[in-house]
Amino acid sequence: MMFERLVDNGFEVLCTNHAEAIVLHDFPDLVGELENALLGISLPMTEIIGGGGGEAKMTQRLRRGLADLHWRKHKFELTKTVDGVAKESISHEIDHVRRADNGTFALEIEWNNKDPFFDRDLENFKRLHAEGAISVGAIITRGSEMQATMREKVERFAVNRAIQDFTALMDFGAGSPTVPQRRQIESDMARGISFAKAWSKKFTSDKFGQATTHWLKLQDRVARGVGNPCPLILIGLPSSIIDMTA
Repeated sequence: MMFERLVDNGFEVLCTNHAEAIVLHDFPDLVGELENALLGISLPMTEIIGGGGGEAKMTQRLRRGLADLHWRKHKFELTKTVDGVAKESISHEIDHVRRADNGTFALEIEWNNKDPFFDRDLENFKRLHAEGAISVGAIITRGSEMQATMREKVERFAVNRAIQDFTALMDFGAGSPTVPQRRQIESDMARGISFAKAWSKKFTSDKFGQATTHWLKLQDRVARGVGNPCPLILIGLPSSIIDMTA
């Protein structure tokens, strides 16, 4: 089985359009590279709660690790010419591209973005594959278990760290909720719900809601044929990478 070590450690892996056969035949060494990079990542809960805008630190660490293994950003330029004259030029930037003797492997990381980014990634893979620019495309995102248990983990962390009110939340470094967020939390607390539960519910709904990039949203698109016929590898990050003590 390809990516057996990932599966044994709780990662979800799905291959389409003969991607597994292609990778095992043409890119066998890259399987180990990806496994080592992914098995080495950790996501402190403090980064989930205290993370501000911009790219997550975990994603940055993973990107640096992949770049060190020559999975680097690349902009593909596709130009159509008529009688030697360029008529149309389209570019597709992929965050991680790994070239090998038998072809090119493209990969995107969508840890926590708006879910239409899946459409962008899959359509880019489709066009690049049709032009012979890539052999296979891969997307890494939050796995289904991580998505399903995120609120519970955030609440447990808040309880363990004695985050029981807005002052404690700000002292921790999570920032102050907006006025509408605060009103919703206070409304839930007025109904007898603890601060940790009310805040974690609102926090995860806003930051990791159903309209963000996660496994089920990605599976849905692939099931509908988005990205076809490009061979695809989907990898879901497990909740086990979350470090509740850090």
